[in-house]
Amino acid sequence: MTPILIKTIQFFLSLSLLIVLHELGHFIPAKIFKTRVEKFFLFFDVKFALFKKKIGETVYGIGWLPLGGYVKISGMIDESMDTEQMKEEPKPWEFRSKPAWQRLIIMVGGVTVNFILAVFIYIGMAYSYGDEYIPMDSLKDGVWVTEKSIGDEIGIQTGDKIIAVDGNELKTFRSVFAELINGNSITLERNGQRIEKEIPVDFISTLLEDEDKIQFLSFRVPFIVNQVPDTSHNKNAGFRPKDEFVNINGSPAKYRDQVMTLLDSNKGKEVDVLVKREDGTEHHVMAQVSKDAKLGLETAAMTMEDFQNKGVFRIETQKYSLLEAIPAGINKGVSTLSSYMKQLKKIFNPETGAYKGVGGFAAIGGMFPDTWNWPAFWATTAFISIILAFMNILPIPALDGGHVMFLLYEMITGRKPSDKFLEYAQMVGFFLLIALLLFANGNDLYKWLFK
Repeated sequence: MTPILIKTIQFFLSLSLLIVLHELGHFIPAKIFKTRVEKFFLFFDVKFALFKKKIGETVYGIGWLPLGGYVKISGMIDESMDTEQMKEEPKPWEFRSKPAWQRLIIMVGGVTVNFILAVFIYIGMAYSYGDEYIPMDSLKDGVWVTEKSIGDEIGIQTGDKIIAVDGNELKTFRSVFAELINGNSITLERNGQRIEKEIPVDFISTLLEDEDKIQFLSFRVPFIVNQVPDTSHNKNAGFRPKDEFVNINGSPAKYRDQVMTLLDSNKGKEVDVLVKREDGTEHHVMAQVSKDAKLGLETAAMTMEDFQNKGVFRIETQKYSLLEAIPAGINKGVSTLSSYMKQLKKIFNPETGAYKGVGGFAAIGGMFPDTWNWPAFWATTAFISIILAFMNILPIPALDGGHVMFLLYEMITGRKPSDKFLEYAQMVGFFLLIALLLFANGNDLYKWLFK
């Protein structure tokens, strides 16, 4: 299967699971409180359904429009806009006839299930796979800024050690990017000195100008020869496979970033390269640098274990028993939700330019790996589940959060908004959601066409 097909299958599998469980979060408490559920649908059945079957009082089905799903609860003003039903006298089994606290539980059921699902996934992953990571303090020689223009924007240089963001110490290398996106200040160690830098408010916008440069930080990569091609202008210079660079003209050249800099300053010149052989001995090789700053060598590909063996960083694995996995999964769920909320706050601030990164279905589908990888699939599904939980609880009419907002108003004031007001609010919310949907997917289309 092609990578796009694999991503598409994972996307629909994940989306279907999340929608069904979200709607079950409404369906189950509705049934517990003896509220009639007329429909339970995966995807929307505009005009027709791909499949439907009535069991008891509920029609179960699959729609053709994969924009979500829904349960239609009797006596509730929802996306179906069934105003005729609302003109009749309330029936005991209808949503509007139930006490406000029961209606509130029914409405928060979906987002509750989404968050609980994410936590369960994180618990299962912690127990099944453990947690493998690179401790931040193990990067002894700092980071490699692969895109200098981005590094200059935020004030990070190759070789810097990133200590903290907003005063919070960074524990793992994988957390760096998310923390920088959400943070306001960064603490660096450069040449043994602590440095504080402000993160520009429009830093996200800078990253989004060229998404190929988003991952502008990497761990440093040793320069190791894989082979000397027959076409190389240095084929007779004396390089051997597995030679590790030590220095060039006496300047440190252990890492690719150092080698690239030194070659660039010695274009068209002969240089003295000190290499270390497999037997541990060191040898000088006189080599010619081409006019485009190349030596004509093929460098070795390195695995994570290779990096660890060369002392670039240390890999640690945290294993969890089932009892240990439970708090670990809860903490992961809470921290992921907190991080997403910080990102959303940036989106609503026009100065950050973060709104340019808002994506639709293509962006969500792109989050999945292009090969079938169960840990990556479940991690992505958990993250999307948290996104759905938070977005659905926003106080926007037509979302669960809109219903919750009006229910809380009713419970606090003792006054229930009129059905006509709720109908108008539902319509306004619906158009807001359509506008957001068009904007997000329009962003996807724009990036596909012009970037």
